[in-house]
Amino acid sequence: MNLWTVKEVRRPTSADQITEWRDGYAWLAGGTWLFSEPQIHTHTLIDLEDFKWKSIDASASGLELAATCKIVEIYNFKPPAEWLAGPLLRECCDAFLASFKIWNASTIGGNICMSLPAGPMISLTAALEATLTLWPRDGEPRKVRVVDFVTGNNKNVLAPGELIRNIHIPAEALAKHVAFRRSSLTHLGRSNVLLIGTRSTVDGSLVLTVTAATVKPFQVKFDTYPNATQMRHAIDALIPDADYHTDVHGTPHYRRHLTHYYAEQIRLELEAKAPRA
Repeated sequence: MNLWTVKEVRRPTSADQITEWRDGYAWLAGGTWLFSEPQIHTHTLIDLEDFKWKSIDASASGLELAATCKIVEIYNFKPPAEWLAGPLLRECCDAFLASFKIWNASTIGGNICMSLPAGPMISLTAALEATLTLWPRDGEPRKVRVVDFVTGNNKNVLAPGELIRNIHIPAEALAKHVAFRRSSLTHLGRSNVLLIGTRSTVDGSLVLTVTAATVKPFQVKFDTYPNATQMRHAIDALIPDADYHTDVHGTPHYRRHLTHYYAEQIRLELEAKAPRA
């Protein structure tokens, strides 16, 4: 789409060159949302392309993803065999309501910044206990957990002009057993429920991450493995009815029902994954 209100595209080589933030500025990474509809309040795009951030860096400490990392790069990445959660990378990429052409432009940082309930990169990084490094325009960098970053439907903690620099996924989370469940009204449609369970190979603890069904991510944590009743009560105690999302893809009651349904499937699947002796 032509953005007829945009009068200037700036191409800095570092974020430090943007010394002040004005109304009408917008960061440009993949641009798949920016160019999808009119941006009547935007007059200047600031392109991140020339920052030349390394997209993916795997090390003993975990996985470092630049905010500008393309979805296709995540999909094609081959994680080490000891990262049992590695298949989750592709499963969450497949949860996009987008073609492979969008994958080649869309970025992980952009998907997280949009902060929509069905954002699959939010599901991925929240479930794998990721931390974001945020760069404000005037101040020191700060770190925020993904599960705390999104505060509601299309809402997050970013200050004006603040930029996601990178996403760090710790190796401890990548080494966990995982179980994935997703529901959509069509085979390749928008997620109306997306749940991910992770179980530690060390102590057997369980974390259930609920996304898409809710306006923001929720995590239910169990130090000892729960039974079905404990799982159900913990979900209801954590997630208020008002935080279940509603749109044309499903009512809050429907999404709450599916959350319980898939949570029990995940509980049973991971129950068999005992911690290492």
